[in-house]
Amino acid sequence: MDHTSTSDVSNDQRPTTPFRVVLTGGPGGGKTTAADLFRREIGNRVIVVPEAATLLFSGGFPRPSEPAAIRSAQNAIYHVQRGLEDIQAAHYPDRVLLCDRGTVDGGAYWPDGADSFFASVGSSHGAELERYDAVIFFETAAAGGHGFESENRFRTESQQEAIELDGELRSMWSDHPDFTLIPHTASFFRKMTVSLGILENLVAQLPGEHER
Repeated sequence: MDHTSTSDVSNDQRPTTPFRVVLTGGPGGGKTTAADLFRREIGNRVIVVPEAATLLFSGGFPRPSEPAAIRSAQNAIYHVQRGLEDIQAAHYPDRVLLCDRGTVDGGAYWPDGADSFFASVGSSHGAELERYDAVIFFETAAAGGHGFESENRFRTESQQEAIELDGELRSMWSDHPDFTLIPHTASFFRKMTVSLGILENLVAQLPGEHER
């Protein structure tokens, strides 16, 4: 898959505040559980930006299967996701934004491929990566060769579809300069513990954190 390099994007497109961390990965990877855990453990230093797709589908937005309808749905999800992030950034300028998925994710669901997706929303792969300061990628539990259960009832992918989506998403997000993979492990507790440690390290490195 051919993606636009992040070096092609000017620095003035990159948000300066607040610090934005994307939690993403294939279905059943544990990112939403991790977001809630981070919020509880780190407290008022972070604010969670909910997943736009779940908000839309849980509110009655159709879950289409026709290519043209999928394009319309993903276009809507992109704009809602972007709006949610920008609203939270404006309302909580001093907190770390934990984004449950990001604007890059739609490229994995677009029927015509990622490049077509970014063109359709008037952006590029590089420009969307530039919106975020760090990426924590949760590998799907399906990668372990076992069945998986997503905590999100609006996820309908099969095990094989989850693996394929995981690969597409990782291909796009791994181009980010601060990309961290949390691989599947038999111990979900260990997976959450490792990811919490990574996020705590990210937050601790931010200016002013040593004074807290």
